Amino acid sequence: MPLELSLTTVKNILTRTSGYLCEVTSHSLQPYRGCTFGNALCGVGCYVQHSRHITRGRTWGGFLEVRTNASESYRANYHRERRWSERRTVPFSIFCSSATDPFVPQESRYGVTRAVLESMCEFPPDELVLQTHSHRVVDCLVLLQRLAERCRLRIHISIETDRETIDGLPPHASSVAKRLEACERLRSAGLTTVVTVSPLLPIADPGKFFARISQVADAVIIDHFIEGDGSIDGSRTLKTALPAAMASIVPASVSLAYRQQIVDCARRFLPGRVGVGIAGFAGRYA
Repeated sequence: MPLELSLTTVKNILTRTSGYLCEVTSHSLQPYRGCTFGNALCGVGCYVQHSRHITRGRTWGGFLEVRTNASESYRANYHRERRWSERRTVPFSIFCSSATDPFVPQESRYGVTRAVLESMCEFPPDELVLQTHSHRVVDCLVLLQRLAERCRLRIHISIETDRETIDGLPPHASSVAKRLEACERLRSAGLTTVVTVSPLLPIADPGKFFARISQVADAVIIDHFIEGDGSIDGSRTLKTALPAAMASIVPASVSLAYRQQIVDCARRFLPGRVGVGIAGFAGRYA
């Protein structure tokens, strides 16, 4: 499928959060609109594909809008949005990104995310949660170390399963092995690193998986598509090919009972470092 790529600008790159995310941060920031990982495994169940406001009738994974002025927009709106947070007596905190990946392959060409992170070093939020499916986050390691000196920084790397392939689904955007290696590099560099098993997919060897995570991450978050895709009962994800592929491997994996089973296993290897659902994304672990 050819990629529909366009360059665009945005008036305010900082969006005041609502719904699910308002319990996590005061703002979200999307360096791009659309996500070229939409054709990868993570794109199959991605809840953003159901947002007509974003897709505008386009195929998820088939378009990408590069917000070329994201860094300038951040600087221009920084003080106003910080004051807005202060009036509500909440930290000025940012989730990047909830509707795209900040390290899509095109980032190497356009550098939108890097430019935003550089602006944050000069105008830091109180907290930044940087969420990605890609090992390419390590390309900004030195920059992230600088930023961590200015604000609370949590780097979330999604690793939904220990399986490198799942029958009937496209390949990962970034291999499991490379993402675990990225976690190790980030944590070794002194950066707070969290693995997000989200959405939880069937895990072949949970004990081995979480033993490895315990070595390379400060915490883990486990989230199921039920309660995690923005609908009450996972109905958004049930419209996709993901649940059938999951059930063909582990029938129980499409239920919250499977999530609890995996949470119990994770807590044996990461006591006090396991977050579940929205509480985990907000940085609350048990």
